[in-house]
Amino acid sequence: MGEGWYWAAWIAWLLLFARSFWQAPWARLKDGELLNVWLGMIVLLTLVWSLKAGVKPGLSFHLLGTTVFTLSFGPHLAFIGLSLVTLGITVNGDAGPFAYAANALLLAGLSVALSQIFFCMLRDLLPKHFFVYIFVNGFLGAALTVIGVGFGATALLAIVGAYEWGYLISEYFPYFLLLAFSEAWLSGMLMTLFVVYRPEWVVSFDDSSYLVGK
Repeated sequence: MGEGWYWAAWIAWLLLFARSFWQAPWARLKDGELLNVWLGMIVLLTLVWSLKAGVKPGLSFHLLGTTVFTLSFGPHLAFIGLSLVTLGITVNGDAGPFAYAANALLLAGLSVALSQIFFCMLRDLLPKHFFVYIFVNGFLGAALTVIGVGFGATALLAIVGAYEWGYLISEYFPYFLLLAFSEAWLSGMLMTLFVVYRPEWVVSFDDSSYLVGK
């Protein structure tokens, strides 16, 4: 990737980060328990993202956890948190510092955007019901997010000429289809536990909408 791509990524990430920092519901984190949950997710996902598999140099993949983060705290706090996760794996030496912004745009920006888009779209199209929330938003939304991020990574690598498109689409992208199943299962399980035992942790879940009268 030429330096121009890196600088463009830095500008885009800085603008998005500033917007999220300004619009994030920081008052939500004044609750000590929620602050601990937010920070705990950052630490946990830093560890999860460090445990990754790869096909060739630069062709790695791992679980995201983005859907859980976004449904729990909303897109702005999720983007900030995942940017910190990306910073953590960068400091650990998994990626060069100059590539931080490009990685953050893909792993934090695109993944949060997809999670939020799928949530809003599915929320408006389907009935508000507990099982719809869990199985559609928690399971299906997580799977679609991983597939979307995988396609984004594949397209980006092809555009910058890291590998040929044919190789990437046949030897790299299919792994994200397999990863989507694991992501869906884990995200759905965690969201089920959250809304049943700790619904106050989940900003996107409202008892009056999903449970009352159902």
